[in-house]
Amino acid sequence: MFVEMVHHPTTKGEILMKKRVLAALMALLLLIPAAASAEEAPMLLESYASCGARQVTFAYPEGCTVDARDKVGTLVSIDENTSVSVVLTKKGNSDIGSGFNDDPLWLIAGTSAYVRETGDTSILTQMVPFDNDMSVAAPLMDHLKRSLDYIINHKGPHNLPLIGRADWNDCLNLNCFSAHPGESFQTFGPSEGPVAESVFIAGMFVKYGEEYAQLCELMGDANEAVRARKEVQAMYDAILKDGWDGDWFVRAYDAYSHKVGSKECREGQIYIEPQGFCVLAGVGVKEGLAEKALNSVKERLDTKYGVMILQPAYTEYHLELGEVSSYPPGYKENAGIFCHNNPWVSIAETVLGRGDRAFEIYRKTCPAYIEDISEIHRTEPYVYSQMVAGKDAKFYGEAKNSWLTGTAAWTFVNISQYILGVYPTHQGLSVDPCIPKGFGDFSITRKFREGTYHIQVKNPQNVEKGVVSMTVDGKAVDGHIIPYEKGKEEYNVVITMG
Repeated sequence: MFVEMVHHPTTKGEILMKKRVLAALMALLLLIPAAASAEEAPMLLESYASCGARQVTFAYPEGCTVDARDKVGTLVSIDENTSVSVVLTKKGNSDIGSGFNDDPLWLIAGTSAYVRETGDTSILTQMVPFDNDMSVAAPLMDHLKRSLDYIINHKGPHNLPLIGRADWNDCLNLNCFSAHPGESFQTFGPSEGPVAESVFIAGMFVKYGEEYAQLCELMGDANEAVRARKEVQAMYDAILKDGWDGDWFVRAYDAYSHKVGSKECREGQIYIEPQGFCVLAGVGVKEGLAEKALNSVKERLDTKYGVMILQPAYTEYHLELGEVSSYPPGYKENAGIFCHNNPWVSIAETVLGRGDRAFEIYRKTCPAYIEDISEIHRTEPYVYSQMVAGKDAKFYGEAKNSWLTGTAAWTFVNISQYILGVYPTHQGLSVDPCIPKGFGDFSITRKFREGTYHIQVKNPQNVEKGVVSMTVDGKAVDGHIIPYEKGKEEYNVVITMG
């Protein structure tokens, strides 16, 4: 969606009123169903007359049918001093450009999750356009291959993925240099010959490269699966060689090939993202490095309100780092408690079998457990926030930007798939809990594909992790994966931990 606003301010009161009109107008516009008819849309917009909008028009492109999904809308003339133009292009923020180098791997992650959950491999053969152009469409599997190859073909001097303009942490702008106030961090183009690299993306590649290989096997492409796993191993080795700092994983290399998130740095020595994602991907587990990394997280990043994103906080602006160093210490990406990535560390702890610690991290940002600190938290006690002010902040523990869907989604994945341990696989439903001592026995009802699974988990030895036996409908089954049976509607499962 492209939005252009022309605003000619008059009095402060009028400006405030116009801002309110605009906010309400945009909110309503975004709620118009994709299949709204030409008759329905103007009716939806009529309500703005009471907000002070003198004229509102909604125009459809020539040839558009009433149930078309590719509408283009133009909104004009709120009043004589304010006008807004909105074009719905279905191209998102494509005008900003590319270079957000974690994006290709999220496509693999989402596709893998869908196929594991549904068993529907037909989606992999569906024709998907490039840049919304069906004339150059290709099967979804081809898009996944391109996603993997994009990372393979965009590596820096340490054989780690290039960070592009940014990665998941969009405030770490290692190839964008904004030297003057008003310059955009994300839209200011990458530097010439970028060499900045992301260890976080490298961890993502290890995890989702393996998931891509599994999809290849499902499609009968054994050679591509072998190729993918070879690249995953190469990335794994690169992380251990140049992405390890002695006690934790490096966050990145900047445009000058200097480490970010290292003991070598005066500020920002350790970041949360690579510790969580590398370990949840299995990097460094067998070498004993994963345990060191998570121990460092507890020692250097943990607080009573959650795990901070980095330490020590930045106290001055770093041109080579960008926006992350522009925030006050303890807020947002500058050492705030970013609730979105706390689940990654909790999940990582389950990989090591440390249920006590995994659940401890989960509780610190879970609304059900922090209601009693509402006077400190100061946001709705029943929703997830984007961030909580870290220990360096003036208002330590105060949350900001509530109703974060990404935080809620990752937390649900954490508690359901890793702590309770009910994880969908291509072969069937895996049940491998990682719980705190004293959690006790528990039961779960889970719908998976056509079936309803009634799962009882018994823990007579009060262990944090480990399945010693499983029965399905009274019959012993080796391991902890319940074999999927097409068409079967009921499963009665008993898991014994020990």
